[in-house]
Amino acid sequence: MNKRKISQRLLLAIVLFINISASLFAQATVAKKPVVVDYSGYNFIIANDLGRNGYFDQKQIAATMGLMAEKADIEFVAAAGDIHHFNGVASVMDPLWMTNYELIYSHPSLMLDWYPICGNHEYRGNTQAVLDYSKVSRRWVMPSRYYTMVKKVDKNTSIRLVFIDTTPMIDKYRNDSVNYPDAYKQDYKAQLHFIDSVLAVSTEKWKIVIGHHPVYAHTKKEDSERSDIQARLDPLLRKYKVDFYVCGHIHNFQHIKQTDSPVNYFVNSSASGARPVQAIAGTQFSSDKSGFAICSTTDNAFTLSFIDATGKAIYSYSKTK
Repeated sequence: MNKRKISQRLLLAIVLFINISASLFAQATVAKKPVVVDYSGYNFIIANDLGRNGYFDQKQIAATMGLMAEKADIEFVAAAGDIHHFNGVASVMDPLWMTNYELIYSHPSLMLDWYPICGNHEYRGNTQAVLDYSKVSRRWVMPSRYYTMVKKVDKNTSIRLVFIDTTPMIDKYRNDSVNYPDAYKQDYKAQLHFIDSVLAVSTEKWKIVIGHHPVYAHTKKEDSERSDIQARLDPLLRKYKVDFYVCGHIHNFQHIKQTDSPVNYFVNSSASGARPVQAIAGTQFSSDKSGFAICSTTDNAFTLSFIDATGKAIYSYSKTK
């Protein structure tokens, strides 16, 4: 074999070695450490976009929610809208209460207080029936369309939770009285005044606002949805330096942090079926998996973790004070 052929083969071997080494190095550098969540504090679940009559991933995620509720010893469930797809409920006796909710979320560890809000799909039906179901179900606790409460973590730490009704804040729904008959009837300015008044006097360490629609998110839904929320709600979130704003509606996981805002904006994925997602300006994390979130609070940290349908924590973010 002549020297030229030997040199060519040697060069080919070197190139091959470099490519393999680079590939292995790349795989090693992108490998992610498992997300470990400490559930030793005060814990609660946030779930939304639930009701699919048990289809899609709903039954599996409901079972996982029950197991995780037991593991984390949760205090309550925050239900951030669209508990009933697709046209809401007609009354408190609507069979959907059984097939979308009662018979699905039947794990003993989920037999505690659920704090719901309406999503856009509730507004396709009878929203008053969603409130009135509090008189039927022991665990359905919905005192109003929007409301607030304080939860004590320990003697020195408490959480201010503000549950809001975002559908009437969006003109798209207010202007469609055929498909959303209750939306235009709501005084969203009175609601904004309520939110302002509550946050203005809040002295709790943690301020968490839970709504259905996102302020910022990647989605194929109309831009007007977010621009209306940005114009009407976001100034209050920023003004009072709300720690976390958590919503649903988009059916995927997103954590977004705007450089000019103190607020962490979280989109909680659907607890039944998920949709694709892409990064946008400010995206810290995104995933097209379905699932729910667990919030864990200690005396100096508030942690929100995204949990997929199998119970695996795929992302966790902690804010400390």
